[in-house]
Amino acid sequence: MRVQHAARHTDRFGLFPGKQGVMSVDTVTVEDSAASADSSGSTDSTASTASAASAGGAVPNSRMAALYERDLACRGLGITLDEVSTGRASMRMTVAPAMVNGHGIAHGGYLFLLADAAFSYACNSYGPVTVAQAAQVTFLAPAAVGDELVAEAVERTRSGRTGVYDVTVRNAAEKVIAEFRGQSVMLAGQPHTS
Repeated sequence: MRVQHAARHTDRFGLFPGKQGVMSVDTVTVEDSAASADSSGSTDSTASTASAASAGGAVPNSRMAALYERDLACRGLGITLDEVSTGRASMRMTVAPAMVNGHGIAHGGYLFLLADAAFSYACNSYGPVTVAQAAQVTFLAPAAVGDELVAEAVERTRSGRTGVYDVTVRNAAEKVIAEFRGQSVMLAGQPHTS
């Protein structure tokens, strides 16, 4: 099940004026414009009372929403979190004119950032703070200004405090633009045991 979390994001670089992000992480619908925060910072929306125990491996809405709110890099570049479930995440980005290199195609650094962001949400879906210890990307096709790219991260394995995740970046025509593999390490919390 999905939650649609529409939010107006700060665009520190002026790349995406008026762009709205969409986040899918639980079983309730939340509209930021309709939710009011109290003095403790919680909202009056149904998301603050939603159960995290929904079917299909859904991840608690409040934890992922809080992580996304602190993610100034993604929010500033208009990268949106579409969906998160246990060991999986999907993020989206539209290539802006300021994201191209001297050849007029999307700079590899932005493609890596999009894939790395999806990797981050997938490996943090379990709860304990988890970061990248290594990553590599293979660029397979160019992306152009205006292309909407989707990065889908999938866990391959976890053992102890480490994990391996693959991320595929595709354009709207489903053409694979890049393949990314990230290795994660858990910094806090209990390690995974099989």
